[in-house]
Amino acid sequence: MKVAVIGCTHAGTAAVKELASQHEQLDITVYERNDNVSFLSCGIALHVGGVVEHAESLFYSSPDELTELGAEMRLKHDVLEIDSTNQTILAKNLVTGETVQDTYDKLIMTTGSWPIIPMLPGIELNQIELCKNYHHAQTIIKKATDAQRITVVGAGYIGAELVEAFEAYGKDVTFIDSADRILNKYLDRSFTDIIESELTDRGIHLELNQTVQSFTGVDGNVTQVVTDKGTFETDLVILCVGFRPSTELLKGQIDMLPNGAIIVDDYMRTSNPNIFAAGDSCAVYYNPARTHAYIPLATNAVRMGTLVGKNLLAPTIRYQGTQGTSGLRLYDLNIASTGLTEDAAPFFGLEVTSTTVQDAYRPEFMPTAENVQLKLVYETATHRLVGAQIISKVDLTQAMNTLSVAIQNEMTLEELAFVDFFFQPHYNKPWNLLNQAALQGMKELTSERV
Repeated sequence: MKVAVIGCTHAGTAAVKELASQHEQLDITVYERNDNVSFLSCGIALHVGGVVEHAESLFYSSPDELTELGAEMRLKHDVLEIDSTNQTILAKNLVTGETVQDTYDKLIMTTGSWPIIPMLPGIELNQIELCKNYHHAQTIIKKATDAQRITVVGAGYIGAELVEAFEAYGKDVTFIDSADRILNKYLDRSFTDIIESELTDRGIHLELNQTVQSFTGVDGNVTQVVTDKGTFETDLVILCVGFRPSTELLKGQIDMLPNGAIIVDDYMRTSNPNIFAAGDSCAVYYNPARTHAYIPLATNAVRMGTLVGKNLLAPTIRYQGTQGTSGLRLYDLNIASTGLTEDAAPFFGLEVTSTTVQDAYRPEFMPTAENVQLKLVYETATHRLVGAQIISKVDLTQAMNTLSVAIQNEMTLEELAFVDFFFQPHYNKPWNLLNQAALQGMKELTSERV
């Protein structure tokens, strides 16, 4: 059986490793535009900040490894056309310019995503950079060395981590976003307020609730970012305004969401039985909202890619969906979230209630007992858990992994309140923080009824 894999970052690498290690009889060919595979783009800010010295260590596989497993690696090949009716591929060798034609029995689409590039006046100027792959990481490091004023556009996780890294190197940093607060897709306001205070206290300029309209420059290099509320002098701009799925090759040939994300079933099959898909090119089943959504995360990608390998020959292991669980460390703040925020729930048609607990994470008689803020979000009518967030100086982010399981299994507030968690004064209180938050939520519900 001939298997063609288009794209080889997280999902593609996982699929190839699973297939090649389990099915020696398969003829696997990988088409990849870059000269590398498996780059962890979430580590770019760690590289920029000097935490990870060498960007090469952010690869967890290699073309050589996949070749040794039996895959034919066609690196620096750009797939130009896919004909799903005749099951053919047309690709271009980016080194020689040669056109390559191929056929397949099964196609695996793991083309991932690409940064959104706003088509604004001046976008073509030098010193305006993207932040996605290994080559971007190298470019950012090189250009940031000589830049004193750096502007980051887009206040998501990547943007926030870059801002911290640049500030640590003594740069004059401006952080711009069209939303009225940072990290608004992951956290509600009581959490983002804490983070914003940390950033502004360190001299970072937060320019929120404003939209970039253009870039201006001198001698071909950007010198200003112009928004609807002001003009900001800059030597370097990093665009982190989001990602869109790279699925143009199959447009009109399989079912997709309006944004182009491929819809797959529980076994990673698309609407065409000979085409599988995984990773950032796909929509995923979002358990809190009980619908498909676009949630590009490396964790989703490696799970889905592995499941392609498990299910390519026969449906074997079902995908369990995602909660979009994620974590972030900024300065000495440990932050994580899972599922829906209270602000996002209405966009999915959910009526929710929330409860927030602020307390010491362990008994006050211990030498230290840092405060923690934990929020639960649940359906108003059923009390089904749909989201949670946590922030503290002590690392309690694993609590979000626990709550991810709770959301996936559709636990209620009342069930969480009495889950069996251990107690040990080094780590927690007799009532675990998760129990405590659920109990507080139950008490608030009772007070409302009275």
